[in-house]
This record gives sequence, C-alpha cells and structure tokens, in this order.
Amino acid sequence: MVLTNKQQFNIRNGFDKNQSHTLNSLVKLSGYSRYRLQKVYDRGIGAWNSNIRSVRTAGTFKKNENLPRSKKLSKEQWAFGRLYSFINKLQKGVELNHDTDLVK
Repeated sequence: MVLTNKQQFNIRNGFDKNQSHTLNSLVKLSGYSRYRLQKVYDRGIGAWNSNIRSVRTAGTFKKNENLPRSKKLSKEQWAFGRLYSFINKLQKGVELNHDTDLVK
C-alpha cells in the first residue's frame, strides 16, 4: 500500500497516520514560514482550478482519470496534498518538482 503525503508526514512526526493538520499547525510543526507554506497552498488551489485532469480521484487516488470535478479530490484536499509533499521533500532532502522558487 502506498502512503499519501499526509500519512508519510504524520508517521515521520509521530502522529496517527490519518491525522489532519491546519496550515498554522504545519507552520509550527515544520518550522517553515507561514508565508512560504501559504504560497504552496495557494498554488495548489490554482493548480486544481487550472488543470483538473492532474487531480487524483477521491477515494482511489488514481491519476489522470477523465472524470467530473465532483469525483476528484476537493481543491482544499489537493492544496494540502501539495503542502504535505513540499514539507516532506524538504525534510527528507529530496529534490522538489514544484514550488522550487520557494526554497532558498
């Protein structure tokens, strides 16, 4: 079973794997600035609005399914997924494939 970015973050940081966090709690937990994390979140919302085909299907998390928006993750879920991915990659020292301009 593949873990979601949220589950990976939670396991690495000692939380129940399905626990949700607010933007403010992620700022505190990660040590990254609110400005930086808010930008990542906002870009996630924008990506959902501009490229719905790339958004995974709710429940199955399958990619590239040609389904209506109502069957996809919500824009907020998509934005938080992007946020967890951003934090995970920075914490693990993995190269980012998005929001690279926010790393300095």
